[in-house]
Amino acid sequence: EVQVEESGGGLVLAGGSLRLSCAASGFTFDDYAIGWFRQAPGKEREGVACYNGIDGTTHYADSVKGRFTISNGNAKNTVYLQMNSLKPEDTAVYYCAQNHGALGYYSWRVEDEYDYWGQGTQVTVSS
Repeated sequence: EVQVEESGGGLVLAGGSLRLSCAASGFTFDDYAIGWFRQAPGKEREGVACYNGIDGTTHYADSVKGRFTISNGNAKNTVYLQMNSLKPEDTAVYYCAQNHGALGYYSWRVEDEYDYWGQGTQVTVSS
């Protein structure tokens, strides 16, 4: 069974950085997508970034472009989300999700495209 687990959340001052990790296990195929989503209090969950394992392509929400970087980790099926220049509005619970297959420009941010989800990790940015 596929399992997805996030780590690396915490409290940081505005302008600071955090790196989140997503460890996905229980599968061996290379054609997958790992997406990061976030949900702030009182708001709907939104897509942040996506990494396609088959070719390394990435997608980002406009709100994080230039500040966040999604990348493949050293360990197989580990994906990082490096978050720089953090703002108070980045405060949210961040979720990692896995899909069997790459996702494109429109589909990556659709929650129903993903098969497995982690429990989430809290990121709090104080001003």
